[in-house]
Amino acid sequence: MNHPVDVIVVGAGHAGLCVSYYLAKHEIGHIVFEQGRIGETWRSQRWDSFKMNSANKLNLLPEQAVYFDDPDAFVFANEFASSLKNYSKQLSLPVKEYCKVLDITKDEKENIFLVNVSEVGEERTYCSRQVVVASGGQNKIHVPTFAENISKSILQLHTSEYKNSNQLSQGDVLVVGSAQSGIQVAEDLVRAGKKVFLSTSKVGRIPRSYRGMDIFDWLLQIGFYDVYTEDIIDVSLLKTKNPQVSGFGDRGKTSSLQSLARSGVVILGRAESADLKRIFFQRNAALHVRYADEYSQKVKGMIDEHIRANSQPIPVGEIDPDDIPDEHADCASDLAEINFDDNNIKSIIWTTGFVSDFSYLKLPVLNEDKMPRHRHGISEVKGLYFIGLSWLRKRKSPIILGISEDAEFIVDQILESGRRS
Repeated sequence: MNHPVDVIVVGAGHAGLCVSYYLAKHEIGHIVFEQGRIGETWRSQRWDSFKMNSANKLNLLPEQAVYFDDPDAFVFANEFASSLKNYSKQLSLPVKEYCKVLDITKDEKENIFLVNVSEVGEERTYCSRQVVVASGGQNKIHVPTFAENISKSILQLHTSEYKNSNQLSQGDVLVVGSAQSGIQVAEDLVRAGKKVFLSTSKVGRIPRSYRGMDIFDWLLQIGFYDVYTEDIIDVSLLKTKNPQVSGFGDRGKTSSLQSLARSGVVILGRAESADLKRIFFQRNAALHVRYADEYSQKVKGMIDEHIRANSQPIPVGEIDPDDIPDEHADCASDLAEINFDDNNIKSIIWTTGFVSDFSYLKLPVLNEDKMPRHRHGISEVKGLYFIGLSWLRKRKSPIILGISEDAEFIVDQILESGRRS
């Protein structure tokens, strides 16, 4: 306690490294703890063919050396992880790898945080005046409990465990979940020659490009990602999943349920229960197809309105067959159940996401859902901050292109706190 560090950062993904950049810029002494390697989740929780969903030019951190040849292309996840490692070296950021934070407490009398860490197999306690939690809000595998009912003869993998089709048994595959990961894993399996069944959910989609520009370029231009959390009236928007889109290929691609159906994928409703040999679905696949189509149309309408409002010339884009709405949702199946044996399903991939695990925070900062209570990343415990959470400050808070703005904001709060103390 006689020699506390100014700040400890938990996590060395893009969020933690960006915070470290601004701390170093202001000559604030700090340590960044990472339980694995720098950018660990990009390395170990993505499949082999996974590419970033945003173009290279949008994924650079402050002062990061360019690591790609084509700014409008999409690199593989492991390439992005390597770029984070090189970024840390480039700026000599004080990152300690393979240091898992076990718990964080606070000595209120001394106004010091105690950070207990497993470092190369040994427990050590570090002290700091302030702490930034950059471990992400989606860090614990989530699989529905009914998965336990399914026969052990069926191979079950979570998305974070899936690497490629060679892991799977001979036979067909059921993919559960149709957000970005589910759609892209289904596409990966189709390319590998697998017969795929896809259990869907209510997720929007966006075209990869529109009127001659990448969709993210348009979304940035119209201010889509600059919406402040506090300005959202309909709180259900705060739980909306990221829309379906893919960076696979030279310039990425549109991913839609109808395009998957044309590739032979069976489009099913939401999985709701299972027994030893069967899995049961809601009959709402058609609803999910229409919702995704309507979302795409809405986003394109916002872009068109922006073009009109700014008296811009209207670019003419190519017709994207994967973005053409399935007006009658003909691609959707209304099957209510599937027998694994009858359909030769030997593997299930659960693309059902992650939940938060902040149990290492032994501080009164979590709500009834075990999520952090904060305002713009500033917690109710003085000196404790969060970054990288969904809608932390804006819509863009959890994505790479939004992290620099939030990191600079958090470090400004740290500087202000230091001036007041």
